[in-house]
Amino acid sequence: MSTGRRRRLPLSLRGHAVPWERQSPTWREARPALIAGALERARARPSGNWYVVGASRAVRDDRPLTRTVAGREVVLWRDAAGRPVAGPGICPHLGAPLGDGRVRCGTLVCRWHGLALDGGSFAGWEPFPAYDDGVLLWVRLDAAGGEPPLDAPVVPRRPARGRALTAVHTAVGVCEPEDVVANRLDPWHGAWLHPYSFVDLTVTGTPDGADGGEDGFTVDVSFKVAGRLVVPVRAVFTAPEPRTVVMHITEGEGAGSVVESHATPLGSDDRGRPRTAVVEAVVAASGRPGFALARGAAPLLRPLVRAVAGRLWRDDLAYAERRWSLRSSGRFPG
Repeated sequence: MSTGRRRRLPLSLRGHAVPWERQSPTWREARPALIAGALERARARPSGNWYVVGASRAVRDDRPLTRTVAGREVVLWRDAAGRPVAGPGICPHLGAPLGDGRVRCGTLVCRWHGLALDGGSFAGWEPFPAYDDGVLLWVRLDAAGGEPPLDAPVVPRRPARGRALTAVHTAVGVCEPEDVVANRLDPWHGAWLHPYSFVDLTVTGTPDGADGGEDGFTVDVSFKVAGRLVVPVRAVFTAPEPRTVVMHITEGEGAGSVVESHATPLGSDDRGRPRTAVVEAVVAASGRPGFALARGAAPLLRPLVRAVAGRLWRDDLAYAERRWSLRSSGRFPG
């Protein structure tokens, strides 16, 4: 794909649109061993025991946020300087849910008896390392991860926040993180499973697993707008750590933009099945003058971006859940 001179408008008109059932099959190219190899290399990369818990803006100044991560109840809030604080969500006094507490001047106050936590060790309560990358919040759980810890999470390369539009969508499925990652490391399914969003998809490069090589999938694809109107781009999918797959737009409209899919294990449901949250961050950028207006309208655009992500993830979580169901019963053919 060649970008050439940038069009006045980012749209193209498909010249040879074909019905969904007449597009070229991709099952021969989507070799199970190729996907499995990319997945295993991703799982072998260090995470430093960091897990994404949600969007940075989800934590307010006056209330804490509670999440379950790897079976552990985690509470997060911001201290007086605005820095994230995290720790066990169970009050060390009598077990109250700290997520029901209130934050006053950066201190979390338990609603049951007023025990106050400023983020330091107190009464048997020990904080977890927390990190705010400006888009997402992370927490480090060394006991859950079991890896050598890292001082900070492996945050993908992104456009500068000052010139980007960001939106975060979260969905939950019955599967494990590897099933989500495997879905994202199979780009061949895009135009078949999501014909409402993707057309004319061709995988032009696949990873070979060689040391030092670019371990990614390169894809030429068009985002569907309406009818035959599309936006063609080139994208590269990489997995920088075990629970993250990133799509980088490298050519075409929005070059430099990223879509990050983070898979966070939650724990088991009441039937003993694993539950995983997909936290997807869209960090969009463009050199077009009008994009500044889009950033200014971010509060209106974020729900639209989340709605698009939600539709895609309804299908992709069904893929991941099916994969887990077959794996757990010994029936997965891959």
